[in-house]
Amino acid sequence: MGHGTSKSTSSDDSTNSDTSNSKSHSSRRNKLKTKLRLHRRCDRSNRGSCSSHPKLSSLEDFAGIALVTLISAEMKFKDKWLACISIGEQTFRTETSDQTMKPQWNSEKKFLLEKNGPHVAKITVFETNRLSKNNLIGYCEVDLFEFLDSDFDTEVFELLDPSSPSIVVGNISLSCSIEDPTETEKSFARRILSIVDYNGDGQLSFSEFSELIDVFGNQHAEKKKAELFKAADENGDGVVSMDELAALLAMQQEKEPLINNCPVCGEFLEVTDRLNSMIHMSLCFDEGTGNQIMTGGFLTDKQASYGWMFKLSEWAHVSSYDAGLNSGKNASHIVVFDRKKKRLVEEIIDGKIVLSMRAIYQSKVGLGIMDKGAKELLQSISEKQGKKMNSPESAKDIPAFLKFFKDQINMAEVKYPLHHFKTFNEFFIRELKPGARPIAHAGRDDVAVCAADCRLMAFNTVEESLRFWIKGKKFSIRGLLGNIPCSDAFIGGTLVIFRLAPQDYHRFHFPVSGKIEQIVDISGCLYTVNPIAVNSKYCNVFTENKRAVSIISTAHFGKVAFVAIGATMVGSITFTKKKGDYVRKGDEFGYFSFGGSTVICVFEKDSIALDEDLLAYSARSIETLVSVGMQLGVSVRKRAEPPLPDIRNITIH
Repeated sequence: MGHGTSKSTSSDDSTNSDTSNSKSHSSRRNKLKTKLRLHRRCDRSNRGSCSSHPKLSSLEDFAGIALVTLISAEMKFKDKWLACISIGEQTFRTETSDQTMKPQWNSEKKFLLEKNGPHVAKITVFETNRLSKNNLIGYCEVDLFEFLDSDFDTEVFELLDPSSPSIVVGNISLSCSIEDPTETEKSFARRILSIVDYNGDGQLSFSEFSELIDVFGNQHAEKKKAELFKAADENGDGVVSMDELAALLAMQQEKEPLINNCPVCGEFLEVTDRLNSMIHMSLCFDEGTGNQIMTGGFLTDKQASYGWMFKLSEWAHVSSYDAGLNSGKNASHIVVFDRKKKRLVEEIIDGKIVLSMRAIYQSKVGLGIMDKGAKELLQSISEKQGKKMNSPESAKDIPAFLKFFKDQINMAEVKYPLHHFKTFNEFFIRELKPGARPIAHAGRDDVAVCAADCRLMAFNTVEESLRFWIKGKKFSIRGLLGNIPCSDAFIGGTLVIFRLAPQDYHRFHFPVSGKIEQIVDISGCLYTVNPIAVNSKYCNVFTENKRAVSIISTAHFGKVAFVAIGATMVGSITFTKKKGDYVRKGDEFGYFSFGGSTVICVFEKDSIALDEDLLAYSARSIETLVSVGMQLGVSVRKRAEPPLPDIRNITIH
């Protein structure tokens, strides 16, 4: 096919010729638009791959666009396999391999890399021969920055057993490459221009280039396009090479963008945000190198592994997956953001328990039943379960518990080996090895830290917490703290919720340094602290449950209220410190016996500036997975008292 678009005609046929050319021009433009749309993958089976592309938080943070390829694996088990890759809030999956012992994928995907953003990719491999669900067999974690700094384009990584990370179950071969920003722009421009290079000789005519710019949604004058094309056509022969025009187009895009709309998904591009526009188009127009492109639109690897089940539920508009409030209120799984690894993960809950909780806490009828005797029943069940978990027979339940949470409990951090625990509760309140939880800024008492291994929600005010998370109609600071004399000091204060799940380390620690002024027990119910109940408008978990309120007097934050809340199956709240003790941030304060539970910290108004990432995810109704000792926030008060002792190198005792 030639480069020219006009035809020679006689004067007698000029009218018909003009009409014919007009139709031809329109037809070619429509074909071009169709060809561009063929690359579009923003459909129901692959949601999130276009309009939800990540954006740079700052231009200085741009590290490049990485192309990661899952090439092949070698497994110790004979089966069919699929693999997933998760980074940040994105997860993609391969097709199921036909091979068994040595699956081949050659599946690739591009990721935006930021200097201070997510860069550790989790690779998971699932066996796919089961009808009920796919089974996680092995995983590895790859720091893409370290990979890119190595001398090899392709590396082999060991796949570890989720139940016992010391056991290797296979290996996986990966490749990773990255372009600098200038090369990324040129590469994208070259790929766009290649669409209208009809004969594939690497050269374009002006008419072809003009049509492409029109499709981009920019109605620049013909003179502007002609000037741009002429600048590239150095020898004046009417055609330019693809590389020459790509370089010029990339340069022009920096000065005065010619592309107003993404040619793949049609999304309007901000003229003032040129780098993000280029990143969006490059990711959106990810043709790859002819290998299979991974399917996206998933939040976690477990979700991606469900495959057709997930797509069917989405097609039927009953998808149980979403980030944020709905994932706790309506879904069978809770999706949270792992702060350390900077990616979304799932909190596993038994399906039967989910159905029971939704039936009780998300309906007026269910809570009506609770008011007619079920509260006493919960108390009785919790007491009996507590006694059972303290019996020697309960120790046999520990292996099954570890298997259920196989990739969420790290026994290498636990102070004692598994055979040390003679009852289930002994294991449940397990201690960690010294140093397992480093304390952020240990020598600075003006920095507050996280009080537990937990899922955290943080709000500057109670009003924000009611808007984004707590849906109980009667929640208030006074209701939470009870009738303690200083409760008024916390009105308008900052609220932090630390929710512990059953698989978590169940000892809680001090977020600040200071003196314990009082510990007050408040009797109450034992509702679950799961978001299904917290998000219920019919239930007031935090103001009705059994709890203990402690007040800590500090030099940098004023008074801090520390509320330990009991819950279903929590037999007791045990404190290892007492009233009058001077404590340091990171010190152990106590523990919850069997069951998940919650700690709430309330800071006085205008006393702490919480970390922005915690506030941002909470505003999206997404819990953040944190560990004891991670930074929570910084004091914004001027010190009213002499500084507290300088404490360094604090570790958990």
